[in-house]
Amino acid sequence: MTQKCYTSKASDIVRKWYVIDAEGKTLGRLSSQVSKILQGKNKPTYTPSMDTGDFVIIINAEKIHVTGNKLNQKEYHRHSGYPGGFKTTSFKELLEKQPEKILEKAIKGMLPKTILAKQMMRKLKVYAGASHPHDAQKPEKLEI
Repeated sequence: MTQKCYTSKASDIVRKWYVIDAEGKTLGRLSSQVSKILQGKNKPTYTPSMDTGDFVIIINAEKIHVTGNKLNQKEYHRHSGYPGGFKTTSFKELLEKQPEKILEKAIKGMLPKTILAKQMMRKLKVYAGASHPHDAQKPEKLEI
C-alpha cells in the first residue's frame, strides 16, 4: 500500500476575500486566527511551500482589546542602525497614532520567517475605521 502526498499547483489555488471586525477582539487570539487564514491552513489544500491563503480585510483596528496591563506596559522597539538610534513606542501611543500597525506587527510575527511571509502580508488589509475600499471583491463576513 502506497500513500500519496497532495501538493497544490498554482492553477488550483482559489482565493477568497474575508472581512473581520476587530471591535472588542483580543489582539493575540485574532492575530493567530488571521495568520492561519493568510497561510491557507484552514483549507484542505494547504501546502507549506506555497502561498495558498486567502485575502483578509480587518476593520475597526482602533477598537482592538488587550488583556492584563499590556495597554500601559507593552512596548514596540526599533533601531535605525546608527549609534543612539534605538526608539521605543508604547502600545497606547501606537494605538492612538497608527492602530493598523499593531495588528500588522502581531500577524507578521506569527507567519513563517521565509520569503512567503512577504507574499502573505500583501494579502492582509487593515483599516482603523469601519469602512474599506474592497467592496468590488465581494468579501464574506467572517466571525472569529
